[in-house]
Amino acid sequence: MDSFAAPARPLVDAMTAAAAARPDRAVAFQGAPGANSHVAMRQAFPDALPLPCFDFADAIDAVREGRADCAIIPIENSLHGRVADIHFLLPESGLVITGEHFLPIRHALMGPGTRDEVRQAMSHPQALGQCRHWLRAHDIRPVAYPDTAGAAAVVAELRDPAIAALAPAAAAELYGLNLLADDIADADHNMTRFVVLARGSRPIIGDGAVMTTLIFEVKNVPAALYKAMGGFATNGVNMTKLESYQRGGSFAATEFYADIEGRPGDAAVDRALEELGFHSKWVRVLGSYPQARKRG
Repeated sequence: MDSFAAPARPLVDAMTAAAAARPDRAVAFQGAPGANSHVAMRQAFPDALPLPCFDFADAIDAVREGRADCAIIPIENSLHGRVADIHFLLPESGLVITGEHFLPIRHALMGPGTRDEVRQAMSHPQALGQCRHWLRAHDIRPVAYPDTAGAAAVVAELRDPAIAALAPAAAAELYGLNLLADDIADADHNMTRFVVLARGSRPIIGDGAVMTTLIFEVKNVPAALYKAMGGFATNGVNMTKLESYQRGGSFAATEFYADIEGRPGDAAVDRALEELGFHSKWVRVLGSYPQARKRG
């Protein structure tokens, strides 16, 4: 399935038309109206026009093609880890990270019938993973779908009381479903971090804390990663995130994604990046942007 379900299309069409008239005010997000990405977009850009896109690649293309000023994309969740594919899409997009936003996540179960009738819950794999213990405790089988609110639209179209959706509570009203359970989460700290992607960098206003995101591939020699990280330690640059991932399925070359505090132009960051570059095949900065939440 590669398009929105029928109950979502009128909302999607109206939002798409409004965004097309003012692309300079449009912010693209992945999912149907009512998705967590839509909620994050409204919080981060309250005066902007939402542009719903079926998948992450569509949202990125909307920015690259000038149909939206920027996109807001989930990158990691405190319970379920990084969002699948995003580490590959970011470098390939050619876009720049210009901001971040943190959204507390609370899912709701919604459907056309009653809670006792529900046997399956449809939602994004991230949402299903964040609620797996709750679903198991209630003997509800998870069914993966590309989007939370999009799943609600599918459930509204199917009208099968045995099939419900996990989505933000507001999606129930949007798609005419009964709210069967609210505030579902396996942990109270369920939080998703979003990044804002634009065609070019934006000026950082003020003197608050700044984050920089970068990717790199170390040389294939013993202790290369250890040596590459040494520059951050000796120069006092705090690295808040370091993840490895494989590209191409060869298992021969590991690439790394990192978040650091500070920005190029800071003497300590420049020295750390210089040492990183010496021990790496390549280094690419994806963007510097204001911290939305203090680390540590």
